[in-house]
Amino acid sequence: MDDEDAPLRLGHITYSNCFPVHAGLIDRGPPAGVRITEGVPSYLNGLLDRGEIDVAPCSSIEFARHAGDYRVLPDFVIGSRGPVRSIQFLTRRPPEQLDGCTVAMPTASATSVVLLKVLLRVRWGVQPEFVWFDQATEDPFAAGAEGALFIGDVALRADLFPDVPTRFDLGAEWMAHTGLPFAFAVWQAGGGTDAQLRDLHAALLESRAYGLANRAELARRYAEHFGFSAEFLDRYWADLSYELDEPMLRGLNHFYELAAQIGEIPSQPEIRFVDVAG
Repeated sequence: MDDEDAPLRLGHITYSNCFPVHAGLIDRGPPAGVRITEGVPSYLNGLLDRGEIDVAPCSSIEFARHAGDYRVLPDFVIGSRGPVRSIQFLTRRPPEQLDGCTVAMPTASATSVVLLKVLLRVRWGVQPEFVWFDQATEDPFAAGAEGALFIGDVALRADLFPDVPTRFDLGAEWMAHTGLPFAFAVWQAGGGTDAQLRDLHAALLESRAYGLANRAELARRYAEHFGFSAEFLDRYWADLSYELDEPMLRGLNHFYELAAQIGEIPSQPEIRFVDVAG
């Protein structure tokens, strides 16, 4: 979209992990000229791919699959520097014993699916059979899966299949394997003018600062909305990383390298950034 008068269409992930960056835009309303569309990561990925939104905190693997069409907005990430808590792999047997077994992947995810495939192949040395499931409505274990991946607020539930004995936090597993942070989502631009993107970048910097400065109070006010206690939500947000710094970029590039190695993307892409300096 190149029309300066048309609104910039911004995607917003409905999971609680996105909220701190978009806190100012959600809590106080978006700035003039910005229209927000909400959805799970896979839904926003599709909207951006079809040109139905201009910018979104999309799954980081999506950039690798559209590197010629998208640019990354500097400074912003939904990432972890260790345990992420909201990306959980549950399995009935040790992962080293999953070769040839059925592992269920959630349709709501993109990056976490590839991350699990990377870890299964390069960390645990197995190649399971993969099936898809809707984590909001389906029980993958009842359908015969030996392992299943859960993401977002579903993965944070205390009652998430308590009878399944083994579970892995993929942020912690990635850090243990590589020593690097992991970028689950980056803000990607497929449309919008340069001027609009510069204005959005400035608005997001302000929005994130608002979210971090008022984190505990926002957790109290939005706890019921997300279905967690205020204390839990505040602690969860505190443990996530929202700055796309050099260590996070190294982790992202290494993820792309390994994703290419196992055939999930054609090659490791060059990360192109939006020029926000003007």
